[in-house]
Amino acid sequence: MFTSILRAYCSGIQNFIAFVGKGISVLMPMIALVIAFEVFARYFLNKPTIWAYDLSLFFSGYLAALGGAYAQQKKAHINVDILYLAVSANIKRIFHLFSGTIAIFFMGVVIFASYAKFGEAMQFNYRRMSEWAPPMHHFWMMLIVAASMLILQISNDMIKDIYHLVTGTDLLPQEDEDVEGN
Repeated sequence: MFTSILRAYCSGIQNFIAFVGKGISVLMPMIALVIAFEVFARYFLNKPTIWAYDLSLFFSGYLAALGGAYAQQKKAHINVDILYLAVSANIKRIFHLFSGTIAIFFMGVVIFASYAKFGEAMQFNYRRMSEWAPPMHHFWMMLIVAASMLILQISNDMIKDIYHLVTGTDLLPQEDEDVEGN
């Protein structure tokens, strides 16, 4: 019973993170379109926009931050391979638990700081210092959501690692060859 609840929880988080990660990838061609339009408007029409730089900056920030949990799910973040590749799969899982704990603490700090900045941005109507001057509150809310999603994914990974360390079996079928190998 408990194992099936853990499986459902972990599977649900994985599906949610994959959905958001694949969905946010739509911003990459949108960034290219915004920049291409700006180049066209500036150099061919001689009428540069006031919004293209800010919009491409926001899209890039959203893409990087909201894609972080998906990158974590796909094991696309950087490892210190000199030590990591030399140890067994169980030691790698212990490394994951240690680094996951540190990452969750850091993401908690990011959420706390972003929440305070979001409140300030709403109260004082903070705007980006540009000619277009778009509001900034949405960016702080996005950081809260992105950090929360990363905490969800890291906790999901930690649950799977703890389950494997305790039972010797995988909670969910493994997709990555990183932990399986050793």
